[in-house]
Amino acid sequence: MADETIAPLPIERATESAPRFALPKTFSALRYRNYRLFFIGQLISLIGTWMQNVTQAWLVYQLTNSPFYLGVVSFASAVPVLFLSLWAGLIVDRVPKRNLLIATQTSMLMLAFVLSADVFLGWVQPWHIVILSFLLGAANTFDAPARQAFVVEMIDAREDLQNAIGLNSAIFQMARIIGPTVAGITLALVGSAWCFFLNGVSFIAVIIGLWMMKVKPIVGVRKDASQLTQIRQGLGYIRRNSVVLTLLGMVAVANVFAFAYSALMPAFAQDVLNSGPEGLGLLSAAVGVGALIGALIVASLDDFQHKGVLLTAGNVFFPVMVLLFAASGNFVFSMFVLVGVGLGFMIQNAMTNTLIQLAVPDELRGRVMSIYMLIFQGFFPIGSLMAGTVAQQFGSPFSAALGGAIALAAGLLWLWRAPFIRRLA
Repeated sequence: MADETIAPLPIERATESAPRFALPKTFSALRYRNYRLFFIGQLISLIGTWMQNVTQAWLVYQLTNSPFYLGVVSFASAVPVLFLSLWAGLIVDRVPKRNLLIATQTSMLMLAFVLSADVFLGWVQPWHIVILSFLLGAANTFDAPARQAFVVEMIDAREDLQNAIGLNSAIFQMARIIGPTVAGITLALVGSAWCFFLNGVSFIAVIIGLWMMKVKPIVGVRKDASQLTQIRQGLGYIRRNSVVLTLLGMVAVANVFAFAYSALMPAFAQDVLNSGPEGLGLLSAAVGVGALIGALIVASLDDFQHKGVLLTAGNVFFPVMVLLFAASGNFVFSMFVLVGVGLGFMIQNAMTNTLIQLAVPDELRGRVMSIYMLIFQGFFPIGSLMAGTVAQQFGSPFSAALGGAIALAAGLLWLWRAPFIRRLA
């Protein structure tokens, strides 16, 4: 299936006793106590994170009335990802992931409280948000690959890995449905400061869950080799593995071009659809509904033998839906289309994540997933900056349509030139 000769190592860690009760196939990973703690804590924390994401974008647009500044704030969060991801992946392979996650989650809690106080006191300026976004991006550069790689330490069987990844995506999307809706209501009733404060409080849940877990950490690399050598080892694995390299390329194109529409959502809500902050919350929630459906589909298909076909379908369907959203000027129709946007995006990215995780050996997992998160998170703000620049000159609908068209062209090219992806099982 790939050029790389290193085979994935079996999972042998016995993090907890065998599951004592049965669950429907879609939720099989919840049989494990550690994963249940993670699931509950992450759901609460991510609801707060989505509240902050929506509120922060709205606040920036209110302070600046500039689509370009929306891109600037997103880009600020990407700068640490671009420069620290390789080192972060090595750290994830070298240290206990649970301890690293506690540190990163605590840092993000403190940043949320700082932003809340800044708004409460009436001191907030656009450049304050840029700086705090940069610091949050630095914390998330270490947090994201650690969370991705930590999944295999919370379950005992590799056959449950795809289900756990699918449920991880479901957590994110459930929060995406609830968080923006609550943010829109809270923002309209009591203002942005309370949204940021509630986000800070939400981190407490995941920190408590992490402390309660009992895990046997995986040590991925020896510490006697140089860091540069070990980083090169991870990059070399990706370069020699044609399947992983192609999968990462798909994620890169989608996040630079197609997904950049989401950075323009406040401009769409206010200038195109005339729906205000409540409408912005509902539009974001519509994406979450579609993505949640996609995540549950992925979680239910852990023994599906045509994963590559499903990935290819999502890789084409996602940009088509973005093009329809860009062409829509009706709020209700836009919500329905955004459900399709979320569905296509989730199938594409959850299947990519699953196929990479199944291929990667444990000792390289942190480094490979750091590259995945570099592309997934670091490239999106670059696309957001480009989309904001185009929108400033030609309007948000044209900018979103251009990104969707480029991503669709790339998806059709891979459909033609990379048939081995469709054969992945």
